[in-house]
Amino acid sequence: MQSYLLAIDQGTTNSRAIIFNEKARLICQHEMSLNQSYPHSGWVEQDPEEMFNNTILCCQMVLKKSGLSASQIAAIGISNQRETTIIWDRTTGRAIYPAIVWQDRRTSEICEKIPTEKVKSIFTKTGLILDPYFSASKILWILDNVPGAREKAERAELLFGTVDCYLLWKLTAGKSHVTDATNASRTMLFNIHQQCWDKELLELFRIPHHILPNVFDNTADFGETHPSFFGKSISIAGMAGDQQAATIGQACFQTGMVKATYGTGCFMLLNTGSQLITSQNRLLSTVAYRLNKQVTYGLEGSIFSAGSIIKWLRDTLQLISTAAETENIANELDDTDGVYLVPAFTGMGAPYWNPHARAAILGMSGRSNKKHIVRAALECVVYQTCDLLQAMTKDSNKSINILRIDGGMSANNWLAQFLADMLCVEIQRSHCIETSALGAAFLAGLQKGIHQSPEDIASHWQMDASFHEDMSEQKRQELYNGWKNCVSSIVTSSQPI
Repeated sequence: MQSYLLAIDQGTTNSRAIIFNEKARLICQHEMSLNQSYPHSGWVEQDPEEMFNNTILCCQMVLKKSGLSASQIAAIGISNQRETTIIWDRTTGRAIYPAIVWQDRRTSEICEKIPTEKVKSIFTKTGLILDPYFSASKILWILDNVPGAREKAERAELLFGTVDCYLLWKLTAGKSHVTDATNASRTMLFNIHQQCWDKELLELFRIPHHILPNVFDNTADFGETHPSFFGKSISIAGMAGDQQAATIGQACFQTGMVKATYGTGCFMLLNTGSQLITSQNRLLSTVAYRLNKQVTYGLEGSIFSAGSIIKWLRDTLQLISTAAETENIANELDDTDGVYLVPAFTGMGAPYWNPHARAAILGMSGRSNKKHIVRAALECVVYQTCDLLQAMTKDSNKSINILRIDGGMSANNWLAQFLADMLCVEIQRSHCIETSALGAAFLAGLQKGIHQSPEDIASHWQMDASFHEDMSEQKRQELYNGWKNCVSSIVTSSQPI
C-alpha cells in the first residue's frame, strides 16, 4: 500500500497544502491567498486566525481533490514563514495581537538602543545580525504595547511562537507547544552553539522564559491533529522553517551545496556541515537542520524583496496583469537602458542590513518606459543574489559552481538564464519548485521510516533544467557596477542602524 505525506506550507502570501507520495512526486495541492495589512509605514501584520483557518481548509480541500482520506496520510510535515511573531492566550487560544510579519520594521528604534557590546554578544551566540527582521524585538514590542500583556506573560498566561509553533498548537488542540531548531535559531533568542534558549538574551529583551516553546529536532513526534479537523488524527512528524525546509527539499545535504529560494523574498543557504562559520561579510550563521541531535549549520543571505516586487508591479503599479508576463517583457528588450530598481520596500537585508533604506528607481530618461522598469525589477533580484554569492564565497573560502533554485520566480527562464550569466555558475532548477513543502514532507517521511536517510532523500531529487553563462565579462561587470553604484547611493543616504 502506497504511503502519502501531507505538507503544510504556510508562506507569507499563501497558505498551501500539498500531498506527496513516497517517491516524492507531487500528487495534489491546494492553496489560498493570505492577506497582509500595513497599519503604518514599515509595519506588516497578518491575522493568525486566518492563517490557521486557511491551513485547515487547504488540508481539507487537498484531501478531497486527491480522493484520499486522513487514514491514508502517513504523516504531516510543516514548513513556515520564519521570524513572524505570534503571542496568544494559553487558555482561549486567541492571539492578543496580529502576527507581526518578518518584513515588519517597527522595532528599528528598539534595535538601535541595544548597547554595542550586547550587539556583539547577539551575533556570537545566535549567528544573527541585530535587526527588526528577527522575533526577539517583536516579542518585546507586543509585551510592552498591548495592554496587560506583560503582566499576563509574567503569570504564564501567554504563549509565544513562530508560525510553525502556533499552527502546531492549534492543530493539536493545545497539546503541543513546540518548535524546531531551525525556527528557534531565527528568533535571536536561541544559542546555536549550545542549542538552547539563552538566559542572557531573554533578560536583554525582557522576555519570560515560560512563554517559549520546547525545541525539538526537525524530525520528531510533534503530536497529532485533533480528529475533528480531518475525521481522524494524523501524526505531525516533521517541521522546519521554509528556507531550511527548501534546503532539505533541494537535497543540499553535502557540505558546500547551496540553494536559493525565490518567493516573497530570496534566501540563499549554504550547507557548512558541522562547522559553524562566523561570517565576516554580514551573512547569517544558522541551523540548516538538526537530525538525531546532530546539528548541520548553514550560512544564509536574506533578501527581503523578490517575488513581492513582481506583486508590486502587478497590484500597485498595474504595469503587468500576471507574473508570467515579466518573462516575455524581459525577452523583448536588449537591456533596461540604464534603469535600475533598488527594492528597499522594507529596508535592505544582507549584506547591507539597513532598515531605513527605501526603494528607488534610478537611471531613468525620457526613453524609459514600463518595460524597462519590469525588466529592472527582475534584474535587481539577480544583482542581490550576486551580492550574497560574493559574500558566501569570501566567508567559506570556497568556490561555488552550482546553485539550485526553486520558488515561484524560478519558473521564469529569463531570470534563470540571467542568474547564470551574472553569477557565472551553473543554475539547476528543481523539478519540484515547491521545495519548502517537499522538504517538510521529506522530514515527516524520515521520521516515519518512509525515507531511510538523507542519502535516500537525495536519490529522489530531480532537475527540471540547467542554465549556463552566456555573457561577456565586460558586460557582466558593467551591469553589476551600475547596481553597486545605485544601491550604495540608497544605503549611504539612509540612516544606518
